[in-house]
This record gives sequence, C-alpha cells and structure tokens, in this order.
Amino acid sequence: MTDGKHDVLVIGGGVAGLVLALEVADHRRVTLLRPASDDQGASRWAQGGIAAVLSPQDDIEAHVADTLVAGDGLCDEAAVRFTVEQGPAAIEWLLSLGVPFTPDASPDAGYPYHLTREGGHGARRIIHADDATGRAVVETLRQHVDAHPRITLRGDLTAIGLIGDAQGHCRGARCLDGASRVHELLAADTVLATGGASGLYRHTTSPQPASGEGMMMAAELGAELMNLEFQQFHPTCLYDPDGPAFLISEAVRGEGGQLLNAAGERFMPGIDPRAELAPRDVVARAIDAEMQRTHTDHVFLDIRHLGETAIRQHFPTIHAHCAVRGLDIAHQPIPVVPAAHYSCGGVSTDLEGATTVPRLYAIGEVACTGLHGANRMASNSLLECLVYARSCARGLREAAPGSAAELLPARFGDRVETRDTLTIIREAMRQLMSARVAIVRTDQGLDEAARELAQLHRDLALRVEEAAPSVALSNLWHALRLARLTVASARARRESRGLHYNPGCAIHGDPDPHPSRIFLTDLEAS
Repeated sequence: MTDGKHDVLVIGGGVAGLVLALEVADHRRVTLLRPASDDQGASRWAQGGIAAVLSPQDDIEAHVADTLVAGDGLCDEAAVRFTVEQGPAAIEWLLSLGVPFTPDASPDAGYPYHLTREGGHGARRIIHADDATGRAVVETLRQHVDAHPRITLRGDLTAIGLIGDAQGHCRGARCLDGASRVHELLAADTVLATGGASGLYRHTTSPQPASGEGMMMAAELGAELMNLEFQQFHPTCLYDPDGPAFLISEAVRGEGGQLLNAAGERFMPGIDPRAELAPRDVVARAIDAEMQRTHTDHVFLDIRHLGETAIRQHFPTIHAHCAVRGLDIAHQPIPVVPAAHYSCGGVSTDLEGATTVPRLYAIGEVACTGLHGANRMASNSLLECLVYARSCARGLREAAPGSAAELLPARFGDRVETRDTLTIIREAMRQLMSARVAIVRTDQGLDEAARELAQLHRDLALRVEEAAPSVALSNLWHALRLARLTVASARARRESRGLHYNPGCAIHGDPDPHPSRIFLTDLEAS
C-alpha cells in the first residue's frame, strides 16, 4: 500500500538521523523511521565522547594532522578539514540543546567541560558525558524530536528497500509493519542514517549491530560504495563468552589504562612509541598477535593504579556494568578482546551527504565521506554524525522540488521462509567473515571467503525469488551481498594499509593510495 507522500524521509534514528530531523524540521516536514531497535544502536553505546577543538591548548591544524596520520594516507583532506573546522560549532549546538557533558571546575582547565584524550590524538579534545556520551546525546536529541510538531516518528515500520524511478532517482522507501504488510513511503528526499556493517561479524561491540542494510539499499539503486575493506575492530571489548557485547571505552586507555598479556606484562611499548595510545588498527593488531603468540583468547586492560575513586568518577558506567558481570575493575584487570566496531567504508557522499543517486543522501556510519580513510581515529565518528547531518540539513533546506517519473515496481513471492534457515545462513556468513576477513587477512583466506560466500549467496537467492517479504530475510539478503562486496574490495587492495592488513602484500605498497570504489553491478558481473 502507498502510505502517503512525505517531504523528507529519514531512515534511522541514531545521532545522525535525530540531528538531521531537528535541523530540517523548521523548514520542511520530516518523517523519521526509528524502530525500537534504534535504542540499542551504535549511537547509544558510544562511550568515549566527541572529538573537537575546544581547549585553548589545541588547534584545528593539530586535529587535522592527527586524523590524517590515523587514516594512514587515505583520508580525503578536504573532508577532514571541513569536519574539524565545523566541530566546535556542532558542540556548541549540542550544549544549547542541553546535552549534559561532564563539567571541569579545576582552575587550570581552560574549558568549562572535561576533555579527555584517546588513541591517535595529540591533545585532550574529547568532550564527554561521563562514560555514556552516546546515551546522553541520543536522549537529549530524542526529547527535542518528540516535542517538534513538524517531525512524525514512525516506530511501527522497518525499511527493507528504497523506491527508485525511471530517471534513476530515489523516491522513498518500501517498509514492512509488524504483520509483514508492505508500505510504500514516497518522499521528495530520502536520507539513510542506518549505521554500519559490524553485524557481518560474530563478535561486535554492540548488542544489535547493523549489517550494512542501508549500504545495500543504496547500492540497489546504483549508488557507489567506497572503502568497504576498512572495517575497524575496537581493541578492547569485554571478554565474556557467555554475556552480551560490551565496549570498554578507549578513554580508559586515554586516562592511563595499560594492556597486559597473560603473564601480566605490558607489550604495547615494545610495538609502538605511543604504546596504548597508538591508533586503533595498531593496537588491535598488537593484541591479536599477542593472543596468537601466547595461545590465549584475551589480554587484560589494567587501570587498578588509577585508584578506586578516579575509576568510579571517570568510568561509572563501565565500573557498574563490569560489577554486574562479576568483575571489580578497581581491583582486577579487565579481560578484553578486539571486536568488530566501526565501518570506515560505506555509501560514497559529498560534503552535504549527497550520494551518486539523485534525491538520496547518507549520513553517519552508513556513509563514506573520506574523513576516516583507512582507519578511524577515536571519537571522530560522533563528530562526523553531527557535522554531516547539519551540513546535509542545510542542503535539504534549499533543495528544489523533484520531477515526477514512473516508479520501478517491486516483486515478492508468497512462500514464508523459516527463521531457522535464515539463522543458519547468517551464522555461516559471520563465521566466514570473522575467520577470513577480520584483523589479519591472507590471499588464501580471502579466496576461500569469496567462494563460500558466493555459494551462500546462490542458496539464498533461490529463496528470495519465491519468498514473501520479511524483515529477517531482507536484512540477510542485504548483509550477504555486502559481505561479498567487502571481500571483493579486500582482494582488490594489493597493499597493507590501515585496517586492511594482509601479510602477503607490501606495507603501503601503492605509492599513490586511492579509495576503493565498487557497485552492486560488480557483484552481479562476478
């Protein structure tokens, strides 16, 4: 059924989607698809904070330089500079909305809010709300969104695909309600804010990670995808095989946390002069190598030397959560292991979030702006959400009306696919990605992943042709194809750079590094 005509349709209600809705709604009516699962998305679980130049001891050039170093030669410098320059104003905007950032009343602070430091940063520039920044920002934004008369929230619908027209433009989204009925939401402009692709892997830092659904929705309309091979693994996820995923913030290392091996020895100082404050790709590979060397399934993150008072003050959420899991981090080192955390690649966009498909925009982790390059620097992600959501909103406020064209139809079968079958395929995909396309890749492993994912793809394609629409089937169909495109991108990069580490390739083998670009048609051709 056609569910009315909408002006600006936003798919996803994390920080990026909420910011854009608020910034557009005074000028155009907004429909925001925000299923209940968005409350467990990556934004809410962001602990560390938001990177921005706020201290008088910091400057724009230093933040730009740190980001370029962390991105390992693959950042788009124009995107980096644009993001960093817009950062202070974005933080002031959040403060004006009432986000409860942690204050700093010390006489030598230089800024009224506490700033911490994280890996890759040469200065204290991370503003935070204790160790639960994402939750504080999301809850504040949500209060304003709920109160805005020109924003319509739809929590009853889940997008399963985008609607295209004969001109190649995006015209809205196809969604399912709780009874699996199809709703077509036609829109003048559509914005994807659906998150990344960490759910392609078995172990992640989020309880309900996205699996690149938005990326593939865009690709189905012909959008360009970029840098899919650069999947960031956070170095320190709580190691607890029997419990849910829980991230141990990089701010713990920023405040002096030390990584120890099974023998209780520090190992980072011998690997990188920045030790525990090296960029995430360096730290994650070091932990992985130490686990391989010692034949252990985790290492330890030790903050006991900070003292219980400081630990409770700086990390109340982490302290409380670990206590519930039976771990007193003031007196015990924290068992940690790397886990899939953030997608540096995604839908290619410009500085206003515009994709290569007219009337379709992407913001937040679903997008690839060029900011992160081959490796995201800590706390630049929420900054990117803020800056590009506000920039995209400025463009949407001035967008001219689109012209009407014939819509492209969707076809569905009537056979109901069993959840057990979908679960088996999804777990096989995740196992392959975790074993073959994770922190360290090899040519042989990537070749094996390509062959086995292709077989899973063929098996699922037969089911998709005849199946009735369902959210579970749609999500898996998107995820499996994105996994194949990710492997194709990794096989094509014949160098080790940033998050893509292949011992069979030279380190920085390409003297003129370039982003990897791929389309859905590349998969269909193979």
